[in-house]
Amino acid sequence: MVNFTLNGKAVSAKATPDTPLLWVIREEMGITGTKFACGVAQCGACTVHLNGAPTRSCVMPLSAAAGAQVTTIEGLVQTREGKALQDAWIAESAPQCGYCQSGQMMAAAAVITDARAPLTREQALERMAGNVCRCGTYNQIAAAVVRAQKTLA
Repeated sequence: MVNFTLNGKAVSAKATPDTPLLWVIREEMGITGTKFACGVAQCGACTVHLNGAPTRSCVMPLSAAAGAQVTTIEGLVQTREGKALQDAWIAESAPQCGYCQSGQMMAAAAVITDARAPLTREQALERMAGNVCRCGTYNQIAAAVVRAQKTLA
């Protein structure tokens, strides 16, 4: 058993320690907002926060979560930052198909937290570049990041 905290609740996973954290979250814990896409940590759809840092859960072994705090999109939207991002995403019409959006929002939360000054659209685009959106809504995503940061200021 691997014990960790998932969205503020203590959990125990029965999967083998080398099982990707993504599959434990989705299949064993039943929390499906985190998505599988590339499987090689390149697209960002599987992004969760591990002890506050954005982490690609498709390649992260369950053993790395032992004793850690794991937050998924379901946990993020319960926070002030998550609500600001969710509202900004809607206001800026960021989601198209929506598949990558949970990973985008998880990455955006870290971008906003790490920013030392108000972000420009260009800075938001640059800092979000590691997450892929096949629908190409990068401009809307950047606008949503900037909007959410202003809301939180």
